[in-house]
Amino acid sequence: MNTPIKDHPANPFEGEAPGILFGLPMPMARAMKLSGERIGDDRAQIRMGFQPDQANSRGDVHGGAIASLLDCALASACRSHDPTAFGVATIDLTLHYVSAGSGDLIATAHCERRGRSISFARGEVRSEDGTLVALATGTFKLMARGGAQA
Repeated sequence: MNTPIKDHPANPFEGEAPGILFGLPMPMARAMKLSGERIGDDRAQIRMGFQPDQANSRGDVHGGAIASLLDCALASACRSHDPTAFGVATIDLTLHYVSAGSGDLIATAHCERRGRSISFARGEVRSEDGTLVALATGTFKLMARGGAQA
C-alpha cells in the first residue's frame, strides 16, 4: 500500500454532503473535513482537508487528527463489502507516526480479514507529495444496520 488507490472503480459516493462518509451519517466527518474518495474490494481511501484548527504548535497536522483519519479509513475498509449496510465499532487501533504531515492528507486502508463480526485492517497516511506520515493496524466489530448480514 505505497500509494493512494489508483486503478479502482469510480466512487459511487462521490459528491457526498459534508457529514456523510461512504453513505453513512457521521457529523465528525464534517468537523474533520473528511471526504471518501474510494471504497470497495476490501479497500477504502479518505482525504482529510487541512484545517489550521487541527494543527499542532509547529503548524503540522496534529497526531490526534491523523489517528481519527486512520480510524475512519480502516473502519471503512472493513465495511467496504457493503458500505451502507454496516457500521463498525473500533476494538483496537495501533498507530506508528513516521513523519510530520502538512496540507491535505490521504489515508488508504485494506481489510485483511473479515469475519462474521470481527474484522482486521491495516492502512497508512501519506501527504499529497507521497511522503509517508503514519501506519496503522486495527480490529473492528461489524454492526449490521437494518438487518444486513455479514
